[in-house]
Amino acid sequence: MVIKNVNLETVCGITSRLPDNKLPEIAFAGKSNVGKSSLINALMNRKSYARISATPGKTQTINYYNINQELYLVDLPGYGYAKISEQEKRKWGEMVERYLHGSRQLKAIFLLIDIRHEPSVNDKMMYDWIVSQGYHPIIIATKFDKIKRSQKDKQVKAVRQGLGLPDGTKVIPFSSVTKQGRDELWELVERDYLV
Repeated sequence: MVIKNVNLETVCGITSRLPDNKLPEIAFAGKSNVGKSSLINALMNRKSYARISATPGKTQTINYYNINQELYLVDLPGYGYAKISEQEKRKWGEMVERYLHGSRQLKAIFLLIDIRHEPSVNDKMMYDWIVSQGYHPIIIATKFDKIKRSQKDKQVKAVRQGLGLPDGTKVIPFSSVTKQGRDELWELVERDYLV
């Protein structure tokens, strides 16, 4: 995908109405510090268009990035950050659920998991919840540059087992530093979701 045009078109908070978009939407979910903004920036070929914060849990909105007037990359709020209240967490959950049920253009969900660690309880809950909503998330194993190449298969296997992935589920190792996995991700999106 050649990125010609990027526009943060819509930002939805807890009380906002979701936009009725006509273009395909690709959503990204993940724990607060898993590198979601970095991944979205890498996909868009931008340094810091999606806000990266030193404080996890900063994305408290659903952000719609219009790419080339062809599709939207949708950044969902991060989960699992301890320093926010239970009430906040519940509101975020309701907002994401509203999005999953309300978007008519949602084509795929990518779930980001840190390749260095076994999936957390929150990761497993999020995976199971997305599946229960009728989607089959594609797994992006982030921070690939932080492990040795020789550890890749072992760590991918740990992600597969930790989430209980069915055979055939795609796991894409990704690094926002080296851009490893970026082309594979775009190929997948263009082949399977841009019709």
